[in-house]
Amino acid sequence: MPELTRMTWREVRDAGRSAIALLPIGSQEQHAAHLPMGTDTMLAEAVVDGALARVADPVVVRLPALPFGHSPHHLFAAAVSLRASTLQAVLADVLDSLAGSGFRRILVVNGHGGNDEIMRLAVKEYALRADVALAACSYFSLGDGSSPGHAGVFETSLMLATHGDLVRPPEPRADVTPPPLFAYPPYPGLTVERHGEWARAGGSTDDATTATAEGGADLLEDRVTALADAIRAFDAATRETHAEGEA
Repeated sequence: MPELTRMTWREVRDAGRSAIALLPIGSQEQHAAHLPMGTDTMLAEAVVDGALARVADPVVVRLPALPFGHSPHHLFAAAVSLRASTLQAVLADVLDSLAGSGFRRILVVNGHGGNDEIMRLAVKEYALRADVALAACSYFSLGDGSSPGHAGVFETSLMLATHGDLVRPPEPRADVTPPPLFAYPPYPGLTVERHGEWARAGGSTDDATTATAEGGADLLEDRVTALADAIRAFDAATRETHAEGEA
């Protein structure tokens, strides 16, 4: 797996003619009392690396993960957060740098829900002003588009499977009345935010006490397979028009 950090500039220029540049992005934020701050970044990297181990063609050049995201809703406990405008500007600069370095195809893979809309907007806006093909996804919602929650069974199971030494024993999640609206919107498709919800809910969306490493291994396999398929699909859709520097 080619890694940008370990490549010379000439190798980068040569790769950019046909390879896909892949940027993982994550966050540093509270994940209840049992998961580390870097959970989103570590899980994005685990899924990316698992997928790239299965993709021989096309060549994908992996960038270092961007470890900071948009997490102001987690500052009630602890987070290192970028403003939405800052994250969008950072992504625009990274995309501009990659295009200037010769890459014609770029994929952003996200591990934090708070980054999703900003990442997609950055990709859409950059495609309007540069002759490149771009794609963006959150690894957890590939395929069905669902969101698996925060610091609950999904993320805890994945962390037990990938970084078990960093997982503390989860405590049962207390029932919250009324239920937080970010986890239980009053109507399907309606995005609702209410002040103080994350702190009131204890920093998680669901109870993590049933999480297991075995379940996490199954989830990881599913997400790795989905991302590998997405990479191949992006390649097939863009190879003729943007590989080898063609317009």
